[in-house]
Amino acid sequence: MRLLPRSLFGRLVLVLLGGLTAAQLVTAYINVSERDQLLYTAGGVQLAQRIADISKLLDSLPAAERRPIVAVFNAPPLSISLDRPPLPKPQAASETDMQVAMFTTVLRYALGEGMQASVTRPPGAPESYPMGIRPGPAGIPMMPMMQHPGGGPGMQAMGPGGAFFVVQVALRDGSLVTFDSYLPPQDAAMPLRLAATLLVLLGSVIALSLIAVRWATRPLSALATAAEKLGEDINRAPLLAGGPAEVQRAAKAFNTMQQRLSRFIADRTRMLTAMSHDLKTPLTRLRLRSEMLEDETLRAKFAKDVEEMESMVAQTLDFMRDARTDEPVQPVDVMALLESLQTDYQDTGHTVEIAGGAARPLPGRPQALRRCLTNLLDNAIRYGRRARIEVQDGQARITIRVLDEGPGIPQEELERAFEPFFRGEASRSRETGGTGLGLGIARNIARAHGGELILRNRSAGGLEAELSLPRKVTDTRPR
Repeated sequence: MRLLPRSLFGRLVLVLLGGLTAAQLVTAYINVSERDQLLYTAGGVQLAQRIADISKLLDSLPAAERRPIVAVFNAPPLSISLDRPPLPKPQAASETDMQVAMFTTVLRYALGEGMQASVTRPPGAPESYPMGIRPGPAGIPMMPMMQHPGGGPGMQAMGPGGAFFVVQVALRDGSLVTFDSYLPPQDAAMPLRLAATLLVLLGSVIALSLIAVRWATRPLSALATAAEKLGEDINRAPLLAGGPAEVQRAAKAFNTMQQRLSRFIADRTRMLTAMSHDLKTPLTRLRLRSEMLEDETLRAKFAKDVEEMESMVAQTLDFMRDARTDEPVQPVDVMALLESLQTDYQDTGHTVEIAGGAARPLPGRPQALRRCLTNLLDNAIRYGRRARIEVQDGQARITIRVLDEGPGIPQEELERAFEPFFRGEASRSRETGGTGLGLGIARNIARAHGGELILRNRSAGGLEAELSLPRKVTDTRPR
């Protein structure tokens, strides 16, 4: 998916943050739900205790003295009546009402022995009333749905979500006291202390998770960087083996692989250097003996063969060494380098055109870059008779294209052209055929600078060699 982070660090952070956030939300929901239940239960206990206290007070008084007491306590959230007929038996739905059952249990416990109580909801009343207040009889605020036969005055809508009960208590003398009660909703907002606690916990866990993930993935990032830089410098410093045991094993295996590759390349280079040194003596003898030939034509052929052999040996060594030298990375004036090459080729009768320009110097190795561009221009002039250089400068990279008007290369052989000693059909003749190492050396130099060299056929005919070099080059000289 495009929305997923591409790095291991980003994905681990996403999983941890998602899981932690979900866990915190569920925890907050459970805490708030339990808190609401506890508050609701506590509110029900207080209301039940108040009804029980009033009932005990009325039970201790003579019947004639009860009405003044009722007038005193007849205020929201209680509406008290001494004249209501007995309540009908609760319907089946009400018997299973959890709120009614809980409130009845608390109320009977508060009344104790000697008095009986029944609790039901007002007929047709929902479990909670929506907000809606308007004046009732005697100016007492009334809930609209409480204005029905069997409902008592004095009920007030305290807010949405409250529970309404009709409670009837039988006193010891047989009198009935009816309470229209309202259990107001508790404050459902998350308390500040709970919210602060959850935020501190979430922030702490997120910070620790980020540190742990960074600590775990940093060695992997260093390993990936070392693998990328290995192609630029096989002799770079060994990778430090740090982090978890698995990463340490990977780092040690990487260092072992680097040492073996370096040793293999060094052995191969030494072998070819020795071969080159040993070949110099017979080549020198051949050159001397060719000078002693009287036949001019035969002497010229011998000399050309010797020169070709010497060129092949020298270019083979350059290819094996990746065309690297000990020269340091320094600012290179690309346009001055290209104009110098243009002058050299024009002095030998070849046409080289330059288009575009570079705004500022490019960090690189001047001699290596000169060798790379020389190989590309030699290839273009050898097969296309003339070359055109196009320079495109950018903020992060500079692109140099070398175009020719030659026959091009079949599409399936474009990549093979960089292989050692590969020569296309157009370069089989002795007049145009090189050693087949020039493009390979040029690509090695480009990659040693952190860049790339690719070939493509032009739509108008000819070949295009595109050299792309970064403006930030790491010094990859052998250590």
